[in-house]
Amino acid sequence: MLTDKEMTGEIKIPRHVAIIMDGNGRWAEKRGLSRVKGHREGAAAVRRTIEAAAKLGVHSLTLFAFSSENWKRPQAEVAALMELFSLSLKKETPVLHRNNIKAKVIGDVSRFNPGLQKAIKALEETTAENSGLELNIAANYGGRWDIVEACRKIQNQISCGQVTQNDLNEEYFNKQLSLPQDIDLLIRTGGEMRISNFLLWQCAYSELYVTDVLWPDFGEEELKRAFLFFSGRERRFGMTSAQIRGK
Repeated sequence: MLTDKEMTGEIKIPRHVAIIMDGNGRWAEKRGLSRVKGHREGAAAVRRTIEAAAKLGVHSLTLFAFSSENWKRPQAEVAALMELFSLSLKKETPVLHRNNIKAKVIGDVSRFNPGLQKAIKALEETTAENSGLELNIAANYGGRWDIVEACRKIQNQISCGQVTQNDLNEEYFNKQLSLPQDIDLLIRTGGEMRISNFLLWQCAYSELYVTDVLWPDFGEEELKRAFLFFSGRERRFGMTSAQIRGK
């Protein structure tokens, strides 16, 4: 539970929150369980966190579910993750829809099997017209991949005469990314101090919050603690404190 001291501060809710969900395997190993069991418990934490974010008024939530580097893990673990991802999408799609949550998957989904691709399409089509929390699930995603794909799109557009080099700027480039939104708060669970190739462009000015809490133990209370941290940050975007206070 949050302490009385923590509760005295005003909580500012970030518009866009991204989370690197780390620690499923370590959570399981500490309990003598299989890593797959840890991932299953992690799926429950995903559900809790989505519910909490919607309840607290977050506009967009982006979750790092599976990175483009995670294919390097043991084959049995990857297969279990793919099965869990597919089952979770099928189970949670109607729940997300009932709660007015708009969901999409960002990343290179072409590598997934046809059944998983079908589940992703069903999720996106079912929730497309919803107007509540925007949920982005990053799967087979990498920040470098995202930037390279944006460059390829722009190259094709120039080749087709749709744009010229004079049209290119940061705003235009941003629109070519799989997620053309800046991140206000990036949360990483599990204590590791790195961003692991996640939303490299979008996190240029995000506040970074790292907690030792392993992902299966994450929920509303931990999310509030992250928001309290965010509330105490002075977001200057290159300006001075005096300029910010003078606004």
